[in-house]
Amino acid sequence: MPETMLLAQMLGLLLVIGALAGVLAGLLGVGGGIVLVPAFFYVFQTLGYGGPQLMQLCLATSLATIIITSLRSVLAHNKKGAVDWDILRGWGPGIAVGAIVGVLVASALRTEALQALFGVLGMVIGAYLGLGKSEWRLGDVMPKGVKRAVLSPSVGFLSVLMGIGGGSFGVPLMSLFNTPIHRAVATAAGFGVVIAVPSVLGFLFLDIAPEHRPPFTVGAVNLIAFAIVVTMTMITAPWGVKLAHAMDTKQLKRVFAVFLTLVALNMLRKALGL
Repeated sequence: MPETMLLAQMLGLLLVIGALAGVLAGLLGVGGGIVLVPAFFYVFQTLGYGGPQLMQLCLATSLATIIITSLRSVLAHNKKGAVDWDILRGWGPGIAVGAIVGVLVASALRTEALQALFGVLGMVIGAYLGLGKSEWRLGDVMPKGVKRAVLSPSVGFLSVLMGIGGGSFGVPLMSLFNTPIHRAVATAAGFGVVIAVPSVLGFLFLDIAPEHRPPFTVGAVNLIAFAIVVTMTMITAPWGVKLAHAMDTKQLKRVFAVFLTLVALNMLRKALGL
């Protein structure tokens, strides 16, 4: 296939993916990464880019978009005084360490193993979105000391293995420790920056065979996908916010939980070669 035709197909698919990711992020408050990783996997595989490092390409490109979207989000939330900087300062270093370890582990795994991990963790997140209760609590304040030293790297590590920002693990964690939901969402945007920046820097040095790289890929980050998705999410995320005020988001979260669970199961199916 001529490269110009390939780029045109890739452009069309990515425009749609970026638009949908932005709407979902604004509508449901979930990070775009949880949608982008399986979408990138489908796009790159459909265009003929497979290989043992396909998932690394998807994770790294998703995380690159999260740098921009999370930074924009945390600055916007900070203007409203919603970011809990004490939590972010206390948890940030551990999250960053976990993200770096996540890059090292992800770089060493094959696509099938990363697909399986995404599938299992995706089902966990889907179950929480669908069945979780706002009144569930593990404590009255965010942990410090040993608990924080264990939990904070775990957030960074698991997020990198899924190619997502701080929302999917950070918001439930802070909610379970009695952080008001709006403050949790705002602070989790900061988690996303702390996760994405060191992990993307690491993925830029990952060597992927030329025949398995889409055009304009540096390390494991595809620059075309990054640019298109960031642009589209910035345009469409406000649409999702407007829809959120006009619709029952609790029911929508349950629908999205079912969708995410099906996507996760499909990832597991592919990982098992079924």
